[in-house]
Amino acid sequence: MAVAKRPAAKKKAPVKKAVHRKAANESPVVSFITPEWSTACLDWQELIVAKKSLIKFSPLFSTAANDAMAVFDDLDIVDAGVKFGDCLAWSKHFAESIFGAYCDVPGHPSEGRRLIKSFFMLISKKNIKSTLGAGIMLTLIIRNWRPEAEFIILAPTKEVADNSFKPIKAAIDASEELSALFQVQTHIRTITHRVTNATLKVVAADSATVSGKKASVVLVDELHEFGKMSKAEDMLVEATGGLMSRPEGCVIYLTTQSSEPPAGVFKKQLNYARKVRDGKIIDPSYLPVIYEFPDHMIAAKAYLDERNWYITNPNLGVSVDIPTLRQKIMQAKESGEDSLQSILSKHFNIQIGLDLGSDRWPGADYWLGNGSEKAQTLQKVIDSCEVLTIGIDGGGLDDLLALTVVGRVTGTLDRYMSWSKAWVLESALKLRVEIADRLRDFHNAGELTIVEVPGLDVVELVSIVKMVYMTDLLQGIGIDPARISTILTAMEASDIPTHDKFLIKVSQGWRLYSAILFTERALAENRLMHAVQALVNWCVGNCKVVPRSNALLVTKEASGKAKIDPVMALFNAMELMSYNPETKRDSFDFDAMKLLG
Repeated sequence: MAVAKRPAAKKKAPVKKAVHRKAANESPVVSFITPEWSTACLDWQELIVAKKSLIKFSPLFSTAANDAMAVFDDLDIVDAGVKFGDCLAWSKHFAESIFGAYCDVPGHPSEGRRLIKSFFMLISKKNIKSTLGAGIMLTLIIRNWRPEAEFIILAPTKEVADNSFKPIKAAIDASEELSALFQVQTHIRTITHRVTNATLKVVAADSATVSGKKASVVLVDELHEFGKMSKAEDMLVEATGGLMSRPEGCVIYLTTQSSEPPAGVFKKQLNYARKVRDGKIIDPSYLPVIYEFPDHMIAAKAYLDERNWYITNPNLGVSVDIPTLRQKIMQAKESGEDSLQSILSKHFNIQIGLDLGSDRWPGADYWLGNGSEKAQTLQKVIDSCEVLTIGIDGGGLDDLLALTVVGRVTGTLDRYMSWSKAWVLESALKLRVEIADRLRDFHNAGELTIVEVPGLDVVELVSIVKMVYMTDLLQGIGIDPARISTILTAMEASDIPTHDKFLIKVSQGWRLYSAILFTERALAENRLMHAVQALVNWCVGNCKVVPRSNALLVTKEASGKAKIDPVMALFNAMELMSYNPETKRDSFDFDAMKLLG
């Protein structure tokens, strides 16, 4: 087995100059050329359709790549009866980019360093993702020169951990040379190199398991599952912290798409990877390889055409069985929206915009199509509308407090705009740990404010109400009667009218059905445009309906632990707007408002 050379003891790095001689007996000064590369792939949409590689540069150091690939290609994939060398080019190219990023040139300023430190691959289910990761990690520990180095494969569950450990163990068991080289401890999913004492551990997610590690390489399998875990980002920081002192190290993220809207650490990595791929962020130390459908094909639902399945399934026809996939699609279509969404996300990497189920609120089908930059800020809504209403909902200790402003577009009778804002107590994140990271995402986007001290959320809400009231366009505030007491006091203190013709208690339950229908029709007929806000998108996806006699209820109970308060606030505001309030725009003093700031 070819082992990487340990870098020589550090000397003063040679200066990058041309070869020259000052005297006949003087040795030449060697000029090392550091490779230049870009990890962006601006034409990925054309390349992926043409079945071409999404990695647009050759291995940075060819000798390191070739030596490692000689090891990698000879490893057995036991359950498939082949070797890694028999795999398709796309997988070998990804492995080669990892191996070739390591500088093995003696005396080079970057000797012993891996110049690409992060690798991200999004690929559909059953495309040998975990097996590929296992082969890469086994090759890296074979080639490793550092004594007692640590290699970690971090999986979200025990089952996923087994998916990575089993092919590693099988490859070792299939080779007399590897069996002599490694000690395998199945009960703790660990292999130990008998010469270097380096270890490769496959562990299920647990911050205590990875705390204090100094791993040379960390592979994170099924990253999308970590997006659903509380404190997953802290755990990954612990797991990858050792890379600071391991210049030869790197982190490898492997994942399929999530069957829910991306959240947490998965959302952050996916967004970053796309920005690097698209050239919006220049980061040559980060390599994204993303198998997803081009935007125009998603819009046309081209992923349902069998001829296009290869786009996110580069192993189609090998590890991805076409008849089985065809049958799954047919069954999912018959089973309903829930099953189809799961298949589309896992096998075609279709990102879920809204978590729509068969019992979803009907208006959700039209929600994303009505998002508009014209309604993106509260000020834009105010400037575009002749009359405004406000809806307020929520505010319990583990709830969101939500406000939605709805405006009727100036000069129209039935065109509307909406903008929302929400607040949540810090203590609620501890009560609802399963959605805490998602709520932090919304906070970072400025759509939700996490409040440490109870009461500050009401103060901020009332300040927005006051600002809208000062426009002289506000014709009413609709509020859930159960949420009125604290807000009522704060409004009175801010000189906002609280009489029952202005601060209106909107009946909930089946009595809200007319407002829900009014909102649905406005969305279906493209008459309600709304700010593009991930928070509200999530809440719309959480809305489930419960039949009650001749009405449909949208209730928090039906939504479980997920939140829907901004949507309920929208219904409250739309209830008042359905009364067709008169405009005061003609009497509105814009200059006075400018003086007020």
